Amino acid sequence: MKFKADEIASVIQKEIEDFRGHVETTEVGRVLEVGDGIARVYGLSGAMAGEMIEFPNGVRGQVFNLEENSVGVIILGDYLKIAEGDEVRSTGKLLSVPVGKEVIGRVIDPLGVALDGKGPVSTTESRPLEMIAPGIAGRQPVKQPMQTGIKAVDAMTPIGRGQRELIIGDRKTGKTAICLDTIINQKGQDVICIYVACGQRSTSVAGVVEALKANGAMDYTVVISAPANAPAPLQYIAPYAGAAIAEYFMYQGKHTLVVYDDLTKQAQAYRQLSLLMRRPPGREAYPGDVFYCHSRLLERAVKLSDELGGGSMTALPIIETLQGDVSAYIPTNVISITDGQIYLEPDLFYAGIKPAVNVGISVSRVGGNAQTKAMKKVAGGLRLALAQFRELEAFAQLGTELDKATQSQLDRGYRMVELLKQKQFGPLHFADQVISIYAGTNGHFDAIPVNEVMDAEKELHAFLQHQKPEIRNAIIESKDLKPETEAALKAALEVFKVQYAKRVKK
Repeated sequence: MKFKADEIASVIQKEIEDFRGHVETTEVGRVLEVGDGIARVYGLSGAMAGEMIEFPNGVRGQVFNLEENSVGVIILGDYLKIAEGDEVRSTGKLLSVPVGKEVIGRVIDPLGVALDGKGPVSTTESRPLEMIAPGIAGRQPVKQPMQTGIKAVDAMTPIGRGQRELIIGDRKTGKTAICLDTIINQKGQDVICIYVACGQRSTSVAGVVEALKANGAMDYTVVISAPANAPAPLQYIAPYAGAAIAEYFMYQGKHTLVVYDDLTKQAQAYRQLSLLMRRPPGREAYPGDVFYCHSRLLERAVKLSDELGGGSMTALPIIETLQGDVSAYIPTNVISITDGQIYLEPDLFYAGIKPAVNVGISVSRVGGNAQTKAMKKVAGGLRLALAQFRELEAFAQLGTELDKATQSQLDRGYRMVELLKQKQFGPLHFADQVISIYAGTNGHFDAIPVNEVMDAEKELHAFLQHQKPEIRNAIIESKDLKPETEAALKAALEVFKVQYAKRVKK
């Protein structure tokens, strides 16, 4: 067998030409100590703050502390699989979460691992958990309404697209219920919703997922779950993962809604990690930068300028108070960061007034800008009227005799309180809310007994939909209560009152 030298030479020549020197360098360190979800690692001198690093067995971690001779790492997984002396590799990447339309309708953990038994989430894109919020030039004022479907909220503490509205109250006062109704009300509105369950019981999260499925809301919702039994590092990063997924859609020009349920648990997880890392404790043993922890998260909620696509991220952070103490450290911090708060009062909740919104403390700093013209017209004096009613009610309890005008004001107040009650999973269209509030504030329910107001409201909506659909359609189309529409509504209400009175007599 003869060798052809020129053939061999040409093959070698081609191999040399195609050769590309590609050397991979990875910084490797060793675990000095490990325990309680954190590790100290020696040898990663070039590590960045927030960088993702890899332990053996596929466990990931995030660089949390940069110290003189070592780095402090929070372990995002089972720290019991890691032992002293184990090899640790740096990745050179910031901690990221998978993003894309594939995550919609899924229940995942903060690292993008599926928890719903439907197989892995297969996305090609990822986004860092921590991103700098857009600056002043990249934003525009909040002017588009984000309808919650809840009369008490949309009328008195309206939420706009791009706003941060805090939901605050004691445990079991209906905070999550308001957020779930808001998510359900986005059906058909082309809004992508992200529900972040941080430190909640697994049964509560399962209940939320079932409720969303039952109401057809999982089709446009992502649930990120870091339950109470999840490691503290996962609870700490969960809200940032939710913000990263929302930002991905927001920069595509879409509207998003993120619910952080709740940031009290996230702050507690952060406190736990900081104390383990020997960071100096401050007030209530929280580290000094817990304010920054929440502000850099909530500042990412924004209505982008038209140059950046005009997308928006609306944030509904939830804070749990202890015995109504709004002046505690975390509640005051988050109140100062957000654009208003909806305060839910236990006394109202136990009195059967649901949603238990305290009108006096609740406020929206965006206000009428986030309302349609129709809602602005009918709900203008509602907050003041309810505040006056509460004062009169307290005065009436003293047992003094009241004049006719005061008594009639009290009677209307009782009916308005009844009218603002709403069952869970029954969000109302804004046109129906406008009709209800108009009828209540103009005395069209005054002749109806207080305990029948909710039934009468349902019948009013049915009456207008079947017998006078043009009125409702006019409000929906113009988003305004024009004089001719108002006159038609007034006439229709008179007809309804006669019909309702006849039906009750029967």
